[in-house]
Amino acid sequence: MNYALVFAGGTGQRMKSKSLPKQFLQIHGKPIIIHTLSKFENSKDIGGIVVVCLESYIDTLKSMLKEYGITKVLKIVKGGDSGQQSIYNGLQCLSEYAKDDDIVLIHDGVRPLIDGKLIADNIACVKQNGNAITVSKAIETVVLVENDNVSAIENREKCFYAKAPQSFYFKDIYGCHNKAIAENKSGFIDSATMMQYYGHKLFTVLGESDNIKITTQMDYFMFKGLLDSKELSQMKVKL
Repeated sequence: MNYALVFAGGTGQRMKSKSLPKQFLQIHGKPIIIHTLSKFENSKDIGGIVVVCLESYIDTLKSMLKEYGITKVLKIVKGGDSGQQSIYNGLQCLSEYAKDDDIVLIHDGVRPLIDGKLIADNIACVKQNGNAITVSKAIETVVLVENDNVSAIENREKCFYAKAPQSFYFKDIYGCHNKAIAENKSGFIDSATMMQYYGHKLFTVLGESDNIKITTQMDYFMFKGLLDSKELSQMKVKL
C-alpha cells in the first residue's frame, strides 16, 4: 500500500494573510489544501492519506473534506512545534495503518501542483532504489556566500532544488524519526536531510519547476496564474 502524509500545519506568516493560514486561502473556488489533497485523492496509486493540521483548524478541514468529496483521508492529526515534529506526529498516526514495506510520500499541503505522474514516479523510484527525493533543475546560477563575499560559484548543471514529495519505505523514515527522538536531534530541515544524516543514500526524481510551494503572496499569484493559463489552454482545445 502507498500512503500520502500531507502536512499543513503552518501559520502562513510570510503570506501576511490576516484572516486565514495560507493552506486555507481559496483559489479558483477551492482552498489550497484541497487542491493538494485532490491530487492524491485522484491517484490510483495512493490508498490512504494522513493530514497534519493546525489544531484549531482540524474541524474546519474535516468539513472541507466532506464538502469537496475527499474520501481517502484516514485521519487528521495536530501539528507540532516544528516541521520535524509535525511529520513525526503524522508518521506516528500512520503507524496504525502502514506496514514496514509500505511506501509513504511526504508532501507539503501548500504544494498543489503535484500531478499523477510525479506521484507514480516517486513510488517507482522507491521500489527501485529505496527512496525518492523530488528535485527540479536550477535555472539560475547558484553561489555560496560567506561574510557577504561569494566564496564559490557552483556548476549549474549539477545544481537542483529539493522539492516534494519526498518518499520512503515507512520503516526507514519512521525509524530515522525515532532515532532522532532517542538522540534528541532536532532542526532537520526536511526528511531528506534526516535520512542522509542517518546514512541513507538518496535518489532523485526529476519534477517540473512549476511544482511550487505557496509560501509568499508572490507564490499565491503565481499559482493562480498557472491555473488560469491551464484553464485557458483547455478552453482553446475545446473550441
